[in-house]
Amino acid sequence: HTHAQLSGGLALSFCAANLFLSALARLSTDASDYSEVLPDSFPSAAAEPLPEFQLEPEDAFIVKNRPVQLRCRASPATQIYFKCNGEWVNQNDHVTRESLDQITGLVVREVDISVSRTQVEELFGLEDYWCQCVAWSSAGTTKSRRAYVRIAYLRKNFEQEPLGREVRLEQEVLLQCRPPEGIPPAEVDWLKNEETIDPALDSNFLVTVDHDLIIKQARLSDTANYTCVARNVVAKRRSSTATLIVYVSGGWSSWTEWSECNAKCGRGWQRRTRSCTNPAPLNGGAFCEGPPFQRITCTTLCPVDGGWTEWAKWSACGTECTHWRSRECQAPPPRNGGRHCVGNMMESKNCTEGLCSRNKKVSIERESHPLEPGAGLAVYAGLVGALLLCGVLLLCVGVLAYRRSCRHLRSDITDSSSALTAAFHPSNYKPPRQDNPHLLHPSAPPDLTATAGSFRGPLFSLQQSAVDGHHKIPMTTSPLLDPLPSLKIKVYNSSTLSSLELPGDGSSADGEILSLKAVGAGPRPDPRDTHGYTLPRDPGNSASATLGCLGGRLSVPSTGVSLLVPPGAIPQGKFYEMYLIINKWEKTTSPSEGSQTALGPVVSCGPSGMLLSRPVVLTLPHCAQLDSPDWTLTLKTQNHQGDWEEVLTAGEESFSSPCYLQIEEQSCHVLMEQLGTYGLAGRSAPPRAACKRLQLALFAPRAPCLSLDYSLRIYCTQDTPHALKEVLELERSLGGVLLEDPKPLLFKDSYHNLRLSIHDIPHSHWRSKLLAKYQEIPFYHIWSGSQRPLHCAFSLERGSLAVSQLTCKICVRQVEGEGQIFQLRTDIQETLPPHSPLPSGDTCVPSSQVGPYAFRLPASIRHKICASLDAPSARGCDWRLLAHSLGFDRYLNYFATKPSPTGVLLDLWEACHQGDADLVSLATALEEMGKSEVLVVMTTEGDC
Repeated sequence: HTHAQLSGGLALSFCAANLFLSALARLSTDASDYSEVLPDSFPSAAAEPLPEFQLEPEDAFIVKNRPVQLRCRASPATQIYFKCNGEWVNQNDHVTRESLDQITGLVVREVDISVSRTQVEELFGLEDYWCQCVAWSSAGTTKSRRAYVRIAYLRKNFEQEPLGREVRLEQEVLLQCRPPEGIPPAEVDWLKNEETIDPALDSNFLVTVDHDLIIKQARLSDTANYTCVARNVVAKRRSSTATLIVYVSGGWSSWTEWSECNAKCGRGWQRRTRSCTNPAPLNGGAFCEGPPFQRITCTTLCPVDGGWTEWAKWSACGTECTHWRSRECQAPPPRNGGRHCVGNMMESKNCTEGLCSRNKKVSIERESHPLEPGAGLAVYAGLVGALLLCGVLLLCVGVLAYRRSCRHLRSDITDSSSALTAAFHPSNYKPPRQDNPHLLHPSAPPDLTATAGSFRGPLFSLQQSAVDGHHKIPMTTSPLLDPLPSLKIKVYNSSTLSSLELPGDGSSADGEILSLKAVGAGPRPDPRDTHGYTLPRDPGNSASATLGCLGGRLSVPSTGVSLLVPPGAIPQGKFYEMYLIINKWEKTTSPSEGSQTALGPVVSCGPSGMLLSRPVVLTLPHCAQLDSPDWTLTLKTQNHQGDWEEVLTAGEESFSSPCYLQIEEQSCHVLMEQLGTYGLAGRSAPPRAACKRLQLALFAPRAPCLSLDYSLRIYCTQDTPHALKEVLELERSLGGVLLEDPKPLLFKDSYHNLRLSIHDIPHSHWRSKLLAKYQEIPFYHIWSGSQRPLHCAFSLERGSLAVSQLTCKICVRQVEGEGQIFQLRTDIQETLPPHSPLPSGDTCVPSSQVGPYAFRLPASIRHKICASLDAPSARGCDWRLLAHSLGFDRYLNYFATKPSPTGVLLDLWEACHQGDADLVSLATALEEMGKSEVLVVMTTEGDC
């Protein structure tokens, strides 16, 4: 049919040509006749141009079994046909549309064909399947470009996948990716924690033409999971995830200044420290190499007191019947601030033993100055009389001044404190002098002040004169005064029932003004004259009681912290509201500094600066491992400005040491006479490294768990009851529950971090969200002991809500040190009972005990033991042997300076054995000393 159309068209063309030629012939014959009126040429009809393609077929891909459409459009075109792989496509497979171009008036023809997967697969060989359009017009034919049709696919396996790495900070990182083979070639994107990386937004990333990812300088924020994603029209493929960890190796900080020489005289040492915090190691980075401290020797010149040389020989006897001799302060001469010699450098005496005659001298004087007989004697008598008269006058003036001062003193004392000392007896009370308008009216009750001597030191200065008798007594705070809220320091006198109140309005921070008033008498003091401090009290971390001369004991339950006030420590007739507070970590600074570590809680006891007649005993728990002498333990106190000062270092006591430190396995007992804020710190004693006792506690959400996410938290705390109690309170507020008893761990001063990892997770039902293989707690966070409760969390995700069983293993260990393993088998839907690992030893002890009930040793037995052992014994069977038997003999000079050394030893024994129910240890010590008479008293009077 196509050939017939072509032949018909050619015949029509030939006929038109013949007609055209005949017309030309006729015109040529008549040309001569019309040459003058016809133009030289005639316009001819425009010829039809060649077809021009407006749309050519484009390359296409067959996705799965869906055919592709090829289209072309040309103008002018009488016909358009597709030719595929050199063969004409059947006319019936063409879809033709024809239109007219409104601008040119030419015919526009558009043709579509469909190519299936079967047609492409039937072509065998190395060539691709191709198609092109052929368009006809009266002027000829035009061919379009070839359009290739391919079957699209994308393989599953990557030729190369990225690999996880650990790199140091600012190192260049290359993550390689070769996508799977595919048609068309796959495009590649990089994901960071499932977020697409756009190098245009972050210039630190670069993607190469080979699809590799380059991180120019690794940052801490670049620690993440990286995934290579390949995609084309067929599918999208993900590579395995590569974990990149950017670690930071530790760097030393600058050296501190050299400390002062520790020896005030002679050879000592100086010390300086540095810390691995510039920067601190992170993500498994190496710790700093080298020692954290340096020590050099130093020598302090000792003061040398001067000494006298031997006396020189006596000089020749002079005309005055005397001779003299001298000595010098040169044996040795005073050096380095030493004292000069005390005494005379010269002395003289009569050289004739009273036999010297001055007749010659007198006769000479008579010759030069003739006098009456007896004139010399009269002169000497006059001088002696004048001296006696002067002495009598001076004595009279002194007596008058003394009597006047005593009269003023008696009136002042009577005006201010006679009611306190004489129990308001009218005979002892004198009204104020009428000539002083500033004093109270005689008819009004006096505004009484504290009894003189009730307080000591710089804390309270009782100074009141008759002129300002109506004002309250200003009392400045000592450096160790710790403010408290609404604190009332009550001072009761047995005869007057007066009280001393410290208001807690916190209106000033410069000092405290304490006022004493008579109960039921007189107006209240002006509150504008009072100042005070406030310090919040937590009922779970504090204890308070009003104590008097019988003493008592304050204990904070479940913490191991207590304060023992022995009988006689508070003066007779006085009562104080005493307190004991464990400071919260967020409200106080740590006593540790440099290479030191805090070994227990920071405790405040008070009121600060109160008068104590004998030492009290403060008990503090600690976490130092004392198996070997690797520790240098230091007791520190916090001054009023918040700075920590060293009070005592164990083993370096002297006569000036204000405290005694008794160190036991899990607690220390401090004998002291100054209340305030105290903490125990320690450092390793070179060359060995010390160990701290830690506790590891595993917590989980309280069942039943209704979410797919599940979190396990492991806390690392000091091995003290207070630290674990704080963690339990924190988890209780978060809704957590303790899975099993805490496990102990010895943490060594080795500068290695604490590493935590989770293993043996059933991956068919659970997935860990942890990016790295393990987590670490930096060494200095644990060793300083000043951080809040430290913990690590392991986040897990279960496959479905039907999964309830969880079994895994959690390993906790110090790098190159000791470790512990938690074997976890739990049902997250089963409600766990509350678990309390706190020791029950002190939970039954009340927070405060007053009077004899607070002590295990009855007062009568105590007096008998003190009377028997206080007096020194030649055989050594006295308080010193008792101290040795009880293990309190580390520094006996402290007890020797006390009025009753045995009484102080018994106070310390009471504090060390507050949880015991009998007196066996004390009775055993007395039996070994041979004090049978005391044992008889204990058996008959005590509860031995």
